[in-house]
Amino acid sequence: MKDLLKTADLSREDVELLLATAARFAEDPFSAKETLANRTVAIYMTKPSTRTRLSSETAVAHLGGTPIFIRGDELQIGRGETIADTARVISGFCAALLIRTYKQSDVDELGANSSIPIINGLTDEDHPTQLLADWVTIREVFGSDVSGRKFVYIGDGNNMAHAWMVMGAILGAHVVVATPTGKWAPKSESIAIARKIAEQTGARVEVEHDPEAAATGASAIYTDVWMSMGDPEEERREKLAALSPYAVTSHLMSLAARDAIFMHCLPAHRGEEVQAEVIDGPQSVIWRQAYHRRTTIQAILYHAFRGELQGR
Repeated sequence: MKDLLKTADLSREDVELLLATAARFAEDPFSAKETLANRTVAIYMTKPSTRTRLSSETAVAHLGGTPIFIRGDELQIGRGETIADTARVISGFCAALLIRTYKQSDVDELGANSSIPIINGLTDEDHPTQLLADWVTIREVFGSDVSGRKFVYIGDGNNMAHAWMVMGAILGAHVVVATPTGKWAPKSESIAIARKIAEQTGARVEVEHDPEAAATGASAIYTDVWMSMGDPEEERREKLAALSPYAVTSHLMSLAARDAIFMHCLPAHRGEEVQAEVIDGPQSVIWRQAYHRRTTIQAILYHAFRGELQGR
């Protein structure tokens, strides 16, 4: 597998390899510092970023390479050059490209027309690099045997909800997504993909609309901002009203397992999707998640550059 375009592209073996390598890079960030020596990696972002930009540039540097950061308005693609032409040009200069953008189809087209690895750093539909960081964090807390545990996402049925279901299905876990019904529920296509994978792995994928039922007995409760980049501002009032029952509060955390953790991909809006006492409390692992954005992107670059990801 040349690229990492979608979470669902990964096999169980790929995920296990990436998680193990990320854990190694957490202990020794410079253990593969010759991998990208004298090479460049393009980091193209049409969406602003804190964690993805910092983690990806640091990951490239730790592998011995030079990151080239490119904003959305800095390429000729903004003046009509095709994505296919852009992919071929970047392939002639760089060893890999990490992209953070809106449309999944743009990422797919880059992958189809490049000769270098293309890595999805976030789209409106998916977020594979974040989920790898999440699962490194989960395993640091609970170990690799997650039988009998439930991992719950509560809030907007967005790209994080999609990736949460799919990655959990790949790893054979019991994952739950609790969202409102209607327009802020996860896409039916993503649910179907996760459940198809679950049939092969023995995972359990649930879509719930009662946040308290979802939180009861959970080992992890995860949430994301309610207004994502690109969401129509005119929908704010309606969306926040629909999602307000899904805020992660101290009461909701009290329903979870005694050793439960709180997770968030950040940035966070305290007092909106999560109470401050939860995200800043002792059960929160958000800073470890953020740290593992670097270790997992470094692992993806390392194995993709070496051609060691097999795909499903």
